[in-house]
Amino acid sequence: MKTARRHDIDWLRVITISLLLIYHIAIIFQPWAMFVGFVRSDQPLEDLWTPMTMLNVWRIPILFFVSGMGLYFAMRKRNWKQLIGERTRRILLPLLFGIVAIAPLHMFLFQKFYKLPLGYYPHMGHLWFLGNIFVYVLMFLPVFYFLKRNTGGKFHRILDRMMSNPGGPLLISLFFMLEAIWVKPQIYSLYAETWHGFVLGALAFFFGYLFVYSGNHFWETVKKWRWAYIALAMALYLLRYVEFQLEAPGYLMALESNCWIFGVFGLGYRYLNKPSQLLGYLSQAAYPVYIIHMFVMYGGAWLILPLHIHPALQFVAITVFTFAGCYLLYEFLIRRLWFLRPLFGLKGKQVDKPSVKMMVKEG
Repeated sequence: MKTARRHDIDWLRVITISLLLIYHIAIIFQPWAMFVGFVRSDQPLEDLWTPMTMLNVWRIPILFFVSGMGLYFAMRKRNWKQLIGERTRRILLPLLFGIVAIAPLHMFLFQKFYKLPLGYYPHMGHLWFLGNIFVYVLMFLPVFYFLKRNTGGKFHRILDRMMSNPGGPLLISLFFMLEAIWVKPQIYSLYAETWHGFVLGALAFFFGYLFVYSGNHFWETVKKWRWAYIALAMALYLLRYVEFQLEAPGYLMALESNCWIFGVFGLGYRYLNKPSQLLGYLSQAAYPVYIIHMFVMYGGAWLILPLHIHPALQFVAITVFTFAGCYLLYEFLIRRLWFLRPLFGLKGKQVDKPSVKMMVKEG
């Protein structure tokens, strides 16, 4: 089977991680930030949270979808032993390193910011996502290799036919709606280290694989109907905003989440599936940036929040500091030092002009 380049999936991964950074920075300016382990500004920007609530129901699920797609591409050239070895190096090693050396850094800055007793303890922090991905790989690998061996079989044909009409992806949303009814999350957008996040992530990872496995009809469908999916997502968001004060019943938020994601996939497939030298660089940088962004962000907040400037300027300054700091650390340390590269999910040898591959690394 011919291997086609899928630049749009790489772009979506880069864009989504960038949005995740902005989302985390916005939390700093909410009155409840400290209760979720974030440093908090004494000058809140509560209006900033309104657009963030549009993002919060799909910001993490789309990364799980993309990670499942990435596994499909990785399986094309590897047997199960090679794949587990590669995922161990690219996911488990950075996770373990992050638990002992990265996540404690932003907790240290949190303690410093609030003048708490300074202490060190290993913890997962925002890297819980990597732990989930590694578990999903082990969980689903037998099923995925079974499907791979039966490409073109009855299930594959049914799936392909189902994805050729706009109702097919929406039918998949029923599984996510049932998850919300079954798990009953108190806050739908709270994914980190919760059963809701684990089950929802498993569904997204599994169906992300199936969407690519099913064939080209899924992508043509979401491209053709992208604005319809986005319109339905916006209608569900307005209902959530007006009738439910932004926390609607979980099954409605699950449907809204998937509609946003299908619309974004359609936009990406229509406009972003093009080669780019910049993408080659950003795609490689996205994973290390995800790993380091929390302590860089906390460092920026520690320096900028005490300044007597308008909170909107503080938000902009912390955003610039976070993106610039992550870039500098990646470009001049992580990317260039051979012994650091594997600890951040990169191959040991530096590639000066990285190519854009089909495989989407998990972030």
